[in-house]
Amino acid sequence: MIDIRDSLFAFFDWINRRNPSSLDMLLADSEEEFETAFNGFLDKAVRHIEKNKKNFQELDEDGLSAVLAGTLMIPGWLTVLQEANSNGHVDLTIEVEGHVPARVKLGEAKIYDGPVYHVQGLQQLLQRYTTGREGRGLLVVYVRKKDIKGLIEKLRTHLDKELPLTQQGPTQDHLLQWSFLTFHLHGSGENVQVGHIGCNLYVD
Repeated sequence: MIDIRDSLFAFFDWINRRNPSSLDMLLADSEEEFETAFNGFLDKAVRHIEKNKKNFQELDEDGLSAVLAGTLMIPGWLTVLQEANSNGHVDLTIEVEGHVPARVKLGEAKIYDGPVYHVQGLQQLLQRYTTGREGRGLLVVYVRKKDIKGLIEKLRTHLDKELPLTQQGPTQDHLLQWSFLTFHLHGSGENVQVGHIGCNLYVD
C-alpha cells in the first residue's frame, strides 16, 4: 500500500528542488513571509527578461508584461492575469489560488520615461485599481536607457522630495537590485506598500 505521507514528502521535495521560493509561498503564514518568498520568485522572472532583452526590444509595455505574467504563473497555484478588472484594467493581477482570505497583488508596468511618467503609473495603481485589501503592489519599471542604477536613484530622490500620493516618509530599500519600496496612506485608511521593481533592458 502506498503511504500518502511518502507521496506528499516526495511532492514537496520535488517542488523545493525546482524552486524553493514556490514552496515558501505556499507555506507562508503571513504577508511578510509571503512577500519574502515572492521576491525570490520575482527576481528570477526579472532576470529571465533581462537575459532575453535583445529578443524583447520591439515589445511595448503590454508585451513585456505578457512575458512577465507568463514567467510568474504557476498553473493551479499562482494565477497571473493581464488587464483584469479592478476598478479599471490593471496590468497584472497576481493571486494565490484557493487561499483564504484571498491573497492578491496588483501591478502596473511602465517603460521608464522619467519621474513624472512613473508617478502617473503609481497614481493609476493606488487611486484607480487598489481597494486597500490587496497585498504589496508592484510598479515594474522597464528601463531601456543607460545607467539603470543612476536613474532609479534619481527616481527615489524625486519621490523622497515630493512625497506624491500621500507617501509616508522616504523610500526604503528593497531586497531586489535597482528596486525600492514606498508606503502610501490609501483612501481606505490602510497604509499601502508598493514595490518599485527595476528591470534593465538597455542594449548597447
